[in-house]
Amino acid sequence: MFNGLIAYLDSIKARDPAPRSRWEILLYPGLLAVGMHRIAHWLFEARLFFLARFVNHFSRFLTAIDIHPGATIGRHLFIDHGFGVVIGETAEIGDNVSIYQGVTLGGTDPANGIGGKRHPTLADDVIVGSGAQILGPITVSMRARVGANAVVTKDVPEGAVMVGIPARSTLIDATEYAREFVPYGTQCSENFDPATQKVEILQCQLELLQKQLQSLLNDRDAAAGDEDEAPRRKGSRKSA
Repeated sequence: MFNGLIAYLDSIKARDPAPRSRWEILLYPGLLAVGMHRIAHWLFEARLFFLARFVNHFSRFLTAIDIHPGATIGRHLFIDHGFGVVIGETAEIGDNVSIYQGVTLGGTDPANGIGGKRHPTLADDVIVGSGAQILGPITVSMRARVGANAVVTKDVPEGAVMVGIPARSTLIDATEYAREFVPYGTQCSENFDPATQKVEILQCQLELLQKQLQSLLNDRDAAAGDEDEAPRRKGSRKSA
């Protein structure tokens, strides 16, 4: 158990440059919220619903993070700052997921009146930027990034970077990931600040388009060079 806690703290430290030691991380509200959710979820599975809700409400009072006792959470969930985070009952979260403040993993009202799966599923290594809303029984696949304030209502493919309302995939290619973790739900040559994220994403897209355009121009020039060279080769054969 102790080794598991140390590994959890180290996983947070690897994703957050702010703490100087593991002791600081122990004071994080996200850490407390996840720890108390483990207790609430155990009570929920034991069908002690009132006690599970009591732990849930006490945790929300202390941390301003609302995780329904029924939610399923994997290893090393990092809720950074956390204020205003809401995670619904049937939400499922994989390993090494990072969630920033103000995020909602919300449900939809089932048309048939049956509860069932109403909340999203986040696969391993997903990052959800501050203020993002992920709604309904959709799946955010592995290593996907959801940008700040995006509203996601459809399945997200693996490695995609989603921005906007409604959220749409950017032109950033998942194969260009250079590091295991890039904060704020996006990646490029620099870390993005949530306050200026949209502008930085556009700049990153522009850089990518410029690279693609230059590659196309190089291919065109190479093809034109081959066409010019062909007549010369034919003429040299005839003279020979």
